[in-house]
Amino acid sequence: METTSPTSYAEPWMWGGFIAFVVAMLLLDMFVLGGRQAHKVSVREALAWSVVWVSLALVFNALFWFWLDGSAGREIANQKALEFLTGYVIEKSLSVDNVFVFLMIFAAFHVPAEMQRRVLLFGVLGAIVLRAAMILGGAWLVREFHWVLYLFGAFLVVTGLRMLVMAEKEPDLEKNPVLRFARRHLRLTDGYRGARFSVVENGVRLFTPLFLVLLLIEASDVVFAVDSIPAIFAITTDPFIVFTSNIFAILGLRALYFLLADMAARFHLLKYGLAMVLTFIGAKMLIAPWCPIPTPASLAIVGAILVASVVASLVATRSNAHAKPRN
Repeated sequence: METTSPTSYAEPWMWGGFIAFVVAMLLLDMFVLGGRQAHKVSVREALAWSVVWVSLALVFNALFWFWLDGSAGREIANQKALEFLTGYVIEKSLSVDNVFVFLMIFAAFHVPAEMQRRVLLFGVLGAIVLRAAMILGGAWLVREFHWVLYLFGAFLVVTGLRMLVMAEKEPDLEKNPVLRFARRHLRLTDGYRGARFSVVENGVRLFTPLFLVLLLIEASDVVFAVDSIPAIFAITTDPFIVFTSNIFAILGLRALYFLLADMAARFHLLKYGLAMVLTFIGAKMLIAPWCPIPTPASLAIVGAILVASVVASLVATRSNAHAKPRN
């Protein structure tokens, strides 16, 4: 399968260094920048952090390229750097779908804007642990059973087509099994208690509605991880690239949410674009033995789909605005 590169050139110190970097950034956010505190994030702040996270991902890729250029040669360096960039773009774009679901969850529970930052911080922490386990498990499966890539491909095609059909349908949170289980088995408060997830009242531990929101955020990431992690295996089976590109996308997810939260409605057609991306990636995996699609072409196609869906969304939004009758 041409789309994947089975050899990993990452040394143990690179794994350790990247994990240390992630932990350091999270600790900085929690204890220095006040990520654990209630705080309403402005669009300007979200934009600044989005730029920071994208820049860090690009700097990481450049450093990775320089190291490979000196240790493995220019051809390998170019190949691996392109794999990381393509994987990061795919993971970053697919994470936009998380934004739409987060908006729905926060709206359903009437979560104040100043509390959303804290929920998403702990959601990111859980997502990193979850995805690390899923990526390592997926890498092992691909290494031991190469044919599993075709199962991933078929799954992505089915998922993409299902997303196309269900794009306009809002899920019913009241039927969510995680929420129903939590309400049945946990003692809950009758309202929020500031930005706390649990409190002790009259000697009894109670969980707040904010904890239910966190559970739904984590559960939704499980669903998205099942889609996005197989997608990146269409680009590379190098576990280091799969892991780093995915984690960089997750680290920037919170800033992306606050950046798009107020204008998500303007990009309503992006859901169709994301569904087409998944379908394309799945098809790419299935036809690879007979018609391999090079990584640069994959990046170009994914980029074209995303740009087209964004432009179509903006045009449709503007047309609807002009079509509204004036008072």
